[in-house]
Amino acid sequence: MTPEKLIEMAIQARKSAYAPYSGYRVGAALLTKSGKVYLGCNIENASYTPTVCGERVAVFKAVSEGEQEFEAIAVCGGNKEEIEGGFPPCGVCRQVLREFCNPDEFKVYLIEKGGAYKTVTLAELLPYGFGPDYMH
Repeated sequence: MTPEKLIEMAIQARKSAYAPYSGYRVGAALLTKSGKVYLGCNIENASYTPTVCGERVAVFKAVSEGEQEFEAIAVCGGNKEEIEGGFPPCGVCRQVLREFCNPDEFKVYLIEKGGAYKTVTLAELLPYGFGPDYMH
């Protein structure tokens, strides 16, 4: 799958975001190594703490359906209808991705205004990340 197709899917996923408090809507499209794509959007809550990011929604959907090997994720966000620029996943999302992804190989597509995007690895976003390999 091309990065552009994955990006298009993340932009579509963003339309389902539930963000009545912040107005900041996030969409994510997670590509598994088997070729399946899982979409996620942020889901806010009035008490804030139970709010969950779009990236984690996509990962949890994939894992709950038996997928645990991921290749790439496209992420977009912004207030109301506008995508405001390439923003990276939050620290919690980075750590969740680290659980399942090879940080040197996993690609993160940060969608910017106008559909342009920047590609980074998880290792670049989470240097010295704590992963399953430390649990032996």
